[in-house]
Amino acid sequence: MELAEEKLDEHHLDKKEVVDVVVRFAGDSGDGMQLTGANFTQATALYGNDLSTFPDFPAEIRAPVGATFGVSAFQIYFGAEDVTTAGDALDVLVAMNPAALVTNRANLIDGGLIVVDSGAFTAKNLSKAKYKNNPLEDGSLDAFRILAINISKQVLAAVEPFGLSHKAALRCKNMWTLGLVMWLFDRDRMPTIENLKTKFAVTPEIADANVAALNAGHAYGETAELPVGIHLYKVPKAKVAPGTYRNITGTTALAWGLIAGSELADINLLFASYPITPASNLLHELVTRKQFRVNTFQAEDEIAAVCAAMGASFAGSLGVTSSSGPGIALKLEGIALAAATELPLVIVNSQRGGPSTGLPTKTEQSDFNMALYGRHGDTPMPVIASATSIDCFEVAIEAVRIATKYMTPVMLLSDGYLANAAEPWQIPDVDSLQPFPVSHHTDAKDFKPSLRDDKTLARVWAKPGTAGTEHRIGGIERSFETGDISYDPANHQKMTELRAAKVAGIADDIPLQEVCYGNDSGKLAVVGWGSTFGAIHQAVKRACGEGLDVSHIQVRYLSPLPSNLGELLRSFEAVLIPEMNTGQFIRLIRSEFLIDAEGVNKVAGQPFKIGEILAAIHKKLAELEADDSGSAS
Repeated sequence: MELAEEKLDEHHLDKKEVVDVVVRFAGDSGDGMQLTGANFTQATALYGNDLSTFPDFPAEIRAPVGATFGVSAFQIYFGAEDVTTAGDALDVLVAMNPAALVTNRANLIDGGLIVVDSGAFTAKNLSKAKYKNNPLEDGSLDAFRILAINISKQVLAAVEPFGLSHKAALRCKNMWTLGLVMWLFDRDRMPTIENLKTKFAVTPEIADANVAALNAGHAYGETAELPVGIHLYKVPKAKVAPGTYRNITGTTALAWGLIAGSELADINLLFASYPITPASNLLHELVTRKQFRVNTFQAEDEIAAVCAAMGASFAGSLGVTSSSGPGIALKLEGIALAAATELPLVIVNSQRGGPSTGLPTKTEQSDFNMALYGRHGDTPMPVIASATSIDCFEVAIEAVRIATKYMTPVMLLSDGYLANAAEPWQIPDVDSLQPFPVSHHTDAKDFKPSLRDDKTLARVWAKPGTAGTEHRIGGIERSFETGDISYDPANHQKMTELRAAKVAGIADDIPLQEVCYGNDSGKLAVVGWGSTFGAIHQAVKRACGEGLDVSHIQVRYLSPLPSNLGELLRSFEAVLIPEMNTGQFIRLIRSEFLIDAEGVNKVAGQPFKIGEILAAIHKKLAELEADDSGSAS
């Protein structure tokens, strides 16, 4: 036994300890890369690393096998320190076919490791990926470390005892590959084995075959004579606050935040939506949570969904609806109706690449203008944005609070990256969540639907059927005095100004803007909103580590803006605003505060890389230094 352990230690001698690693699994959409990534993420979280993931889906439901536009990928960045993005350059690329290699190779660091299924590098697949020669043989990959294995052959041998068809057997390739990668990073296989047995409980032979493939891949790493330079990675555990954690995606965090919001408001919730990528998973999550005060309704179209949600709010529940850019566009008349009737409504917009159908599975922040201004008439509306996947939980609660307190629709901005990305979330103590119970109006004496709270300007919320509070509402302008239909010009002026004042007054009920990282004044402030948080945070952190004078400000409340934001921004010599659009938030900052902010814009369907923002920081600070030198001379 001692001799066996000694040999094992000798085999494992070549270990490389690193602070963090970026791994990407890539293959055809039928290769199970998302499942592979999800299982590796679970094992990594249980190991104790901090992490962030980026599932990257193809737009085609089932693209031709081997096509470059059908590549499905799952990226995970994990390490011993705080991780807020899915990483920049790849340390390890797992490519299941030539298409996966050609579409991801440019992101690999020099000397990075490529694990490939050499059995998939057939003439046909090479042709589909536009390779003239086999890259595994022509020297074009000499800058990298290559681990080329005929995974198809290996997995067929591993699952042969289970009598599967050739096609079914090859479906276990992802588990064999996962086993090998788990060996590379010293991950525990047991949680994955348990998941497989649960997932395929009805077909145990499939479960057993996948478990066998997983173990075979791991055993291959332990026993095979691997090429020189292939080593195990040792990534130390992260130092995190004690508590109970779980991996959570932005979609799940939004769903749980909406549920928590309904409990804290002591109100029933109706979630009404129509399927659209990437927003559909919110319905999928909420429909399984009927033990809470949640009802779900899949409408026949987007307009029906928003109207059903409004109907729920009129009846005394909280209506919530969700979609992505094209669906939000269809809902806009209904959202304006919610503003006119002054009913609470939460609209979740999981932004994706546009315009029109655009890039259905890719991420973008290009619905900012639509969120703030995309309604006919002068119709201001509160807009808030989630910064990270776990932040979606708190932002959902805040959307419920504002909607019910101020009797207004609220738009919550997420995006495709946040919706699908996962992070470790420390589950909060329920007692730490502050209740904000809703009080429906029940006093029939002198009742009229135009009664308002003097402080919030919110009109009363009376349930239909409550004796003495019967009333009608609608989209036609109502009298300030009585709530009845009014075409009086002066009344319309007053009501328009009142609705605007109600939204503007929310600025007194939200936190003052703070600096996320760095000093409260100085040379340069990098200002973000939404999912740019992670890349900005890491870029600013690295810049500060270089001794540069730079700070990070992340804005959650986009309408109304925090009351001190202008003053805070003027405390810096320059302002840089990265956005995944052509420059929408920056126009608001310039017009509101007359600050000559500079934009960093990206509309590639992919989130910002840390290096892109860090390069912009270096460039701007160099310009400021040159200006100072010129002034001095």
